[in-house]
Amino acid sequence: MSGFLAIGAALALAGCGGGGGGGSSPAAGATSNAGGSASAAPTLAAATSVVDGATLGSEYWAAGSTSTGGQGKNIDGTVCATAGKNYTYTHLSIYMNGKQLAVPANIGVVQPTLAAPKGCMYPLNTVDESGKIRMLEPSNAPYTLGQFFAIWGQPLTSTNVAGLQGSPVTVYVNDGGTLTQYTGCLCTLTLPIHGEITIMVGTPLTQIPTYTWTDPPPFDPNPITLSYGGTVGTTPYWPDGDTATGGAGASIDGLACTPSTASNYHVHAHLAIVYNGQWLQLPEHIGLLSQCTYEMHTHDHTGIIHIEAPDVNNYTLGDFFDIWGQPLTSTNVAGLTGDVVAYVNDNGEARRYMGDLRALPLVSLRDVTLQVGTPAVSTLATYSWYEPQ
Repeated sequence: MSGFLAIGAALALAGCGGGGGGGSSPAAGATSNAGGSASAAPTLAAATSVVDGATLGSEYWAAGSTSTGGQGKNIDGTVCATAGKNYTYTHLSIYMNGKQLAVPANIGVVQPTLAAPKGCMYPLNTVDESGKIRMLEPSNAPYTLGQFFAIWGQPLTSTNVAGLQGSPVTVYVNDGGTLTQYTGCLCTLTLPIHGEITIMVGTPLTQIPTYTWTDPPPFDPNPITLSYGGTVGTTPYWPDGDTATGGAGASIDGLACTPSTASNYHVHAHLAIVYNGQWLQLPEHIGLLSQCTYEMHTHDHTGIIHIEAPDVNNYTLGDFFDIWGQPLTSTNVAGLTGDVVAYVNDNGEARRYMGDLRALPLVSLRDVTLQVGTPAVSTLATYSWYEPQ
């Protein structure tokens, strides 16, 4: 934790142990500062426009849950399972002496294994460094900040916020434009839907940031049925198979081409490429040669990418494009040039992907949409898979 020193233990908050459990309204133990009337109260800043998927703050913590957090077991009343279909979100900002630190990606996301090839996600998770906490819409009690920190595997007490120690610790909740100071136990603070929680360790802010989000397009309510040997997309464009610079039998990015595929690990992802408003058909037989088959390949024009391998690997979109023998950059997708916007959908949890396209992981039942050029896609397709889910 270099650069952050413990400067005292006398904090403004009442003490409470780490971990969550139980719900309580933010009004419990809260002081309203909506009008900014208290002399020491900060004001709510004008909203900053943010594209979903951006990074807010400086990277500080490692990605994912820690070894004591959500690694697949039940955590503080939450269960790690296949991603659900009804997501909302809340937002968390953490500051240390006025400096915003990025909330890590992949908190509550458990990577696939041979025993669980689809992996799992907790009902509270992060998929980027925007500070958005994705929440599976609760069926009964609301989620709490303590539950999120328990899934993260980080301490949350009146003297320690994810390893940050300082005095004072000040917390504000912005719920619909009403700014309220929270002075109760952090672990029972309810996560407000579409609200914002700001935790300040050490020097407090004089203005509390708030955000307006450019969210992904809505889902098309009519799913596309994926049938084996079928076609998805309106326009043929590329020839079938690999290009001359793609897979010809030699290992590509460490992925082998073998006479018979070993399917200890067998999952599927989907890729849609939309160019200037036209949905182009993905070629069949990418990575599928007469003499051997690559661990990533296509059988038809549905856009389904088959991943069949002897073991779990970090399969990425860049690996697939290398086997295909096509470029993949922020301005070039398989020879199509223009601004590229990427969307990822995991069983109803959609977001814009702002990272390196080549590093985008391909995991079970993940839908990737690459928009090249204009106009912007108005809806994101959903699919009825022919493979067992």
